[in-house]
Amino acid sequence: MKKLFYPALFHKAEDGGFWVSFPDLPECLTDGDNMDQAYEMAVDALGLALTSREGEKDLIPTPSAPDAILVEPDSFLVIIEFDMAAYKKKTNSRAVKKTLSIPEWLNEEATAMGVNFSQVLQEALIEKLQARP
Repeated sequence: MKKLFYPALFHKAEDGGFWVSFPDLPECLTDGDNMDQAYEMAVDALGLALTSREGEKDLIPTPSAPDAILVEPDSFLVIIEFDMAAYKKKTNSRAVKKTLSIPEWLNEEATAMGVNFSQVLQEALIEKLQARP
């Protein structure tokens, strides 16, 4: 599936920030304290809505043309870019078995302490990936 581009309405929230709605997906609502956060939350909400519809075999609507959207006062239109393949890859929690080797003494001490090897490896990999330049 190629990238999708859905129009979203960013509404100014009374307490600051924005709340976001999608005219083509009425169930898809989110918010953020600022524009950057609202946009990121909109991408995540769009991904959840589309994958939920796909999983339930519901229709995934064709995005509306931006000029067909009625923009209310205190709102503005933003096109949200969404890559279904990248989203599925990022959110896939299917476990993959990995075989690794560690020194015997380390295995014995970690086992004695009740260390969950899978959890430690996942946490270390996440930390390492987040620290990438």
